[in-house]
Amino acid sequence: MIRGNLPDFNFQTFYVSKEESNCPLISDIIKTSKKLRELDSLKEINQIIISLRYIKRMLINADKSNFEDLKQEDFLEIVDYDPLKKVILLIGPKEPRIETPIHWLIHNSRVEINAVIQINDKKLAEKLEKKLPSTEKDYPIGTLDQAKEVLKILRNSKIVVIKNQGVLFVGNNIKQAEDLIIKNLGNINEN
Repeated sequence: MIRGNLPDFNFQTFYVSKEESNCPLISDIIKTSKKLRELDSLKEINQIIISLRYIKRMLINADKSNFEDLKQEDFLEIVDYDPLKKVILLIGPKEPRIETPIHWLIHNSRVEINAVIQINDKKLAEKLEKKLPSTEKDYPIGTLDQAKEVLKILRNSKIVVIKNQGVLFVGNNIKQAEDLIIKNLGNINEN
């Protein structure tokens, strides 16, 4: 299936299986999603993407999954992604998110990053872009150019504000990424 409206967004999706993933890390993501929903600064935001490295694969919540009530069927196991051919190979019953390629490239470019949490909210990005490392350009979502700029910033930071899109947090594990969010967004409405 070809996704997106613009040529830069297109990627083809090939399913190894449409069965639900049985990855044991799904429960960790669901626990983190429940903790994040408790933050006042994230109560109105439903566009949150969490991905974890799983051996040589990546686990990520699917497109149109309800972050407020994630279930096992809301997760995809990405088996492989080819950025030049724009082909995603996956296991799961749903469609991949447009951000999936960037998450894959982060996990496969930086061995110390095993967890990525992306909060898509333009207002949040605008609020934080002068306080935290930020991309300079406004690239189309999910493009190789956007991924390159995000990866460049991740050399020196575990947080990246993606211009006009949101904020991305990374960690060695999901707890580390979750703690970064709580530290940086936990009291943002008080500022």
